[in-house]
Amino acid sequence: MSQKSTKKILVLGATGYIGRQLIPCLLKKNHRVIAAARNPQQLANEKWANHPELTCCPADLTQPDTLAPHLKEVWQVFYLVHGMMAGKEFLNYELQLAHNFVRILKASPVTKVIYLGALQPDHTESPHLLARKATGEILRQSGRQIIELRSGIIIGPGSAAFEVMRDMVYHLPIMTTPKWVRSLSAPIALPDLLNYLSYFIDHPVDGCPVYDIGGPEILSYEEQMRQFSEMIHKRLRIIKLPFLTPTLSSYWLHLITSVPVPVASALVQGLSHDFLPRHSHDISHTIAQKRMSFHDAVQKTLDEETALLDDNIWQYDTHAVSRWRSGFAYYPKQAGFTLRTEKQAAELWSTLTQIGGKNGYFYANSLWKLRGWLDRIIGGKGSLCQRPCRKKLQPGDCIDSWKVLSVQENSRLSLLFGMKAPGLGRLELSIKDKGNYRLLDIRAWWHPAGIRGLLYWLIMLPAHRFIFKGMAKAIHRYSAPHKKARH
Repeated sequence: MSQKSTKKILVLGATGYIGRQLIPCLLKKNHRVIAAARNPQQLANEKWANHPELTCCPADLTQPDTLAPHLKEVWQVFYLVHGMMAGKEFLNYELQLAHNFVRILKASPVTKVIYLGALQPDHTESPHLLARKATGEILRQSGRQIIELRSGIIIGPGSAAFEVMRDMVYHLPIMTTPKWVRSLSAPIALPDLLNYLSYFIDHPVDGCPVYDIGGPEILSYEEQMRQFSEMIHKRLRIIKLPFLTPTLSSYWLHLITSVPVPVASALVQGLSHDFLPRHSHDISHTIAQKRMSFHDAVQKTLDEETALLDDNIWQYDTHAVSRWRSGFAYYPKQAGFTLRTEKQAAELWSTLTQIGGKNGYFYANSLWKLRGWLDRIIGGKGSLCQRPCRKKLQPGDCIDSWKVLSVQENSRLSLLFGMKAPGLGRLELSIKDKGNYRLLDIRAWWHPAGIRGLLYWLIMLPAHRFIFKGMAKAIHRYSAPHKKARH
């Protein structure tokens, strides 16, 4: 383990998938880290959020001056920013972010930027891959040392490519796939990727090198799915449909996985080509590192799955952890309704915390009772009419079939779903104070268990949207200071 450094390293894009994985890796190596992102409060649930050598700060590259003060005490930056969630114009958006960063970088003491890009197949027209390549070129115009690492498929908990694969295998008894499942790639284990990224902190290199990184095996996406299905002892049936275009494929994937459509679309477009490191740029020629096989990387990922529940979102709840199964989707499905209101957070909170028991659920109580009745028929406890006598709720309280996971006064109430169903879920009632107005949000989060869990979610989806919209409006209506909640 290295000695503690007096200089700081800034991780830009800290709330993204790689950022969340890289930060604890750097902290373990005794580096002082600044985690920069538009919404750094999203890191509050991470185990390492209160580490003494970590500083979280807001920084928005659309307003680059918000980043400039933080670069004054930094000597190296990890650039992990992308714009895939920005919609159809994400290519121009992503490149503008890179230009903004370069402008600030030129006026800073930063000497080195480590940038994670994407492998570049020959003749690609994928906007995502073109944006990754162009971003590297823009960064190199800064006059600083830019070390670009280009990666393909990453095998780790939460990786889009891996989670799409596992959802397809778990959720579909017969898989209809486009022809891109035959494309070749060199999937890399997440720990190997993190080792490559952190290697360059203390190991100097000349110029602005570009390295291609991958795992030790070359496999088609279909071969990866077949290996995965063998590891979980599930029979895999594949029917290839050549008419499934990348666009159709991304929307088809959206039905069976919770990976967002822009990310799924970028993934599909990338997998339309062979996704392999170039021999002349292969990082294994520079760094002698033993890399995990695909099998070992998948096994490690499966072994670490329960860590998903080991955070403040689920409050380390033993009931939630005990109900988790390996077939549950990593990313949850979600449905809800958000209402904008000028009423005060305390007024809304006073009403929504009256939920359950004899008070009911503010809206469509007959449907809530029907769901409880159906639960009893299939062997569950049903919707028990219970809630604490005291006004203030506490973690561990039981509200009908729900269990209170967390209570953040005037902000968020999180409830663990207790009825029998193929998956694991929670209901969140939250209030966000935006200064001149508040956002009241009622939302269900659901980790489906296989095809049964997915079908259950799709069947319940219209009811969820209908009920949560009515609940939000009812809470708003009953939250006037001079009124008591009526149900």
